[in-house]
Amino acid sequence: MAAYRAYRHDVRTPVLSTYHILGFISSGTYGRVYKARLRSPPPPQAPTRPTRPATPASLRGASPAPPALHGDAASHTAPATPASMANPQTPSNDPAVAAAAAAAAAAAAAAASASASNAGQIYAIKKFKPDSKESEASQYTGISQSAMREIALNRELHHVNVVSLFEVRLEDKSIYMVFEYAEHDLLQLIHHHSAVLRAPIGVAVLKSILWQLLNGVAYLHRNWVLHRDLKPANILVTSNGVVKIGDLGLARLYSQPLQSLYTGDKVVVTIWYRAPELLLGARHYTTAIDVWAVGCIWGELLALRPMFKGEEAKMDPKTKAAPFQTDQLKRIVEILGSPSKERWPAIETMPDYKGWWPHLRLDNYPKNLHTWYANRARSHGGFELFDTLLQYDPTKRLTASEALQHPWLNEEPLPTLNAFASLAKPNNTYPTRRHYSRANSGINTGTGGTGTVSRGGSTGGGGGGGGGGETMNQPPNITVTAVGSAGHTGPPTASSSSHTGGGGGTAAPSAAAAAAASATATAAAAKGGMVGAATANASASRAKRQKLA
Repeated sequence: MAAYRAYRHDVRTPVLSTYHILGFISSGTYGRVYKARLRSPPPPQAPTRPTRPATPASLRGASPAPPALHGDAASHTAPATPASMANPQTPSNDPAVAAAAAAAAAAAAAAASASASNAGQIYAIKKFKPDSKESEASQYTGISQSAMREIALNRELHHVNVVSLFEVRLEDKSIYMVFEYAEHDLLQLIHHHSAVLRAPIGVAVLKSILWQLLNGVAYLHRNWVLHRDLKPANILVTSNGVVKIGDLGLARLYSQPLQSLYTGDKVVVTIWYRAPELLLGARHYTTAIDVWAVGCIWGELLALRPMFKGEEAKMDPKTKAAPFQTDQLKRIVEILGSPSKERWPAIETMPDYKGWWPHLRLDNYPKNLHTWYANRARSHGGFELFDTLLQYDPTKRLTASEALQHPWLNEEPLPTLNAFASLAKPNNTYPTRRHYSRANSGINTGTGGTGTVSRGGSTGGGGGGGGGGETMNQPPNITVTAVGSAGHTGPPTASSSSHTGGGGGTAAPSAAAAAAASATATAAAAKGGMVGAATANASASRAKRQKLA
């Protein structure tokens, strides 16, 4: 296979030759997500690849290469491939290598044909950073477990409410996953209603989003998949109002697992959406943890802020032990009331109950969920379903399939496949997802200054906002220039890595105001640069005097 691998390496198309990177959308501990446009395939050319020398006898009889990555429809075919692969010349003295190259050429021809019809299509490219050991000299250890899980599951799952994977590429020890692009996510929609529209989400839109979300979750559960990280930032929405569940990095098959779910991942689900049984240290759990997260998302769509916004206790870096989340439990009890044996018969069997609960002083809290719901929904409709999703006892929560059959979802206004259908301007109500632009378009537009992205957080410049998370290596010609917009603080993630969205100013009302804002930001940057230079010169002078003395 050595000769064939070398041949595939020679003809492999780099990611940047296939896709035009428009900017990056988000970042995290895994890497970054980029917005990209598929380039037009090059015109057909006569093959120019020289014939290889005779293949060593040790390589004869090698099995053909595996088929190219594909899905269940033509849209899942891999993008453009260079014309040199359309009809390559193969060594005639080795039938096995010749057959393998012919198979690759046929797959490349099919890919090129499909790519021609998809030229200009927008995609989301998720780049995983190489997995390495944390040491002074980073050592490459292979593909991360999160990437392998997401690739394996996304290649098998095909549903209208689950984001589609089109292809996977390995380049320079990094994994690139090419997904369909969605213009919105629930976190952005919630923030737009909270900070811009200053109005609640309409019942018709909310019911449609909720129905589609439950439909996607029910599909995952029917196929024995636990998502384990449902939250607004991971729920995408297309411009046509179709909800897409994304980010399966923590997802896992729960049918006949080789080891317990707890053994593989001791901390799952972002803190604000984590079910009570997980907070009390459950070693075994079910699909009910995803149903609880759906209830929390519903509450956030109503309140326009996280329903249970607790303060996360950080993990001890020495012991690596998961801390008990006291404040998060308190936030839940304040709304749902104190759990009892009648409400949750198995509560005393939870591993962390006896050691922690008696010291929390969370007894005798009344249940305020109905009042909480009525004040925000301005109606009692739907409360019964809402209540059954947020039961302490996981066995009493409805399944996603049962929730879809609830009478409230069959009442007017009925859910629609386009969640925005009831809006006056279905395609123009919500802005598209915020992304960070290329260097040659990183001009201050009055929506904020330039932000710098660094590990563990972001710094906004000139009123603009930066993205959160860990700075990653980027494709060439891409710089991290943030186009700031009003920001939204995200919760600590399940992997204990906080990400803060770009906090920033509002758009300038006119071109003159935008120019003024740009001039102000430029002047501030220049002033900062002069101050920094003066400080550096002063330090150098002091060091020189000390050396002479």
